Amino acid sequence: MNEFERTALVSAWRQVLTAEDGSAHRLAEWIDALADALAADPFDASVGAAVGGALARAHRSGCAASARILYRLGAHCPRPDAPERVAAILAEFGRGYQAQIDRTPCARAGSEPTRRAVGSQPMVRSEPTQWVESDPMQWAGDARFRIVFDNAALAIAISDTNGVLLEANRGLAEMIGVPVESLRGISVYEFAHPDDRAEIRALVYDKLVPRGQGTLKLDRRMVRADGSVGWTSFAITFVKGVDGRRDYLLAVGEDVTERRRLQDELHRQARHDPLTGLPNRRHLLERIATTIDTARGDDQIGLCFADLDRFKQVNDHFGHGVGDRVLTAVATRLHESVRGHDCLVARIGGDEFVALIPPPADDHRVTTIAHRLRAALTDPIVIGEHHLRVSASIGTVRTEVSGAHAESLLDAADTELYRAKAHTHTHLLSNHR
Repeated sequence: MNEFERTALVSAWRQVLTAEDGSAHRLAEWIDALADALAADPFDASVGAAVGGALARAHRSGCAASARILYRLGAHCPRPDAPERVAAILAEFGRGYQAQIDRTPCARAGSEPTRRAVGSQPMVRSEPTQWVESDPMQWAGDARFRIVFDNAALAIAISDTNGVLLEANRGLAEMIGVPVESLRGISVYEFAHPDDRAEIRALVYDKLVPRGQGTLKLDRRMVRADGSVGWTSFAITFVKGVDGRRDYLLAVGEDVTERRRLQDELHRQARHDPLTGLPNRRHLLERIATTIDTARGDDQIGLCFADLDRFKQVNDHFGHGVGDRVLTAVATRLHESVRGHDCLVARIGGDEFVALIPPPADDHRVTTIAHRLRAALTDPIVIGEHHLRVSASIGTVRTEVSGAHAESLLDAADTELYRAKAHTHTHLLSNHR
């Protein structure tokens, strides 16, 4: 964070505080302390509690408004876990503020200064370990919760340690597509995708809650009220109750459906050939590696490496436009020829294609796939007025998965291909390794 950004935060923070609240120097010191804590290793969120307590001791109002300012610190932190760290610091900030307020005589008496610091709702104690409030917005009256709830740009939820929502803001309601009033008392599982519920329970309720501290980042699917599926990113923080109050979970997140869609599209583009739409070399190597990792010890896999014969002549005689259309037609035929045979066909070079045959891959199955690939090119390819006959040389490799490496398997198939090209294109050469 540079000096200009620091000054802007100090100025914005000062504007939400009352005129008698002191100098900008102290606010700048607090911002520096929080910014340092955000970037520190190891991370310690307790700085937030110290700053929250200091704010309360200075008799400053505007605790919840302060949180909106402090949340901007995350934008200046380059760490990928900045949102989780901000959420943890804000939770500590509110806890420290409230704890300091509770220690003051006016807080214990329920006097007017306390009501101004905490919120507009009058609050009284009925028992030493329990708050009773006259306003039905029970949790919003506590400064610990007002801190994050006043930040309407994010979806915010507070639940008990069993996942039942105690309070939620408008951001979460709009994300799901329901009235905010309907969220209280509902289990968070109501909106989790059915396939993700077991994992969420294991991470949050079997690990985070028993540990009794920490913050967890979750990127998972949600099911909206209209039945559509989206993606959310939440930082879930375990907040320990103070002075006999119950523990709770604070979740701060956003709808990342569009971002996820773009990521998925970039992932797909990085692993598919833009001309033919087939998987590319990277995708093929990843699939081979996954097959190796998941196969049993004596399993075998096969590779059929096909190279179009004299394809350069097509480009030289008819032009690259026609050549590209021929490659697209070849890709479609090869893919269709092994549909239903559990094979992956990839384009790994200009006129080079590879079919991956996962276990079980015996000689008969590998040879069958190779013949199907070659047969797919029997009929001429029609491009406008041109009827083009295309043939391919095919080299095959079958090997045990144990100890295999993706790149070495491709190299072996490539070697067999060049042996095949040394003969006529009507022959297939294979190698059992």
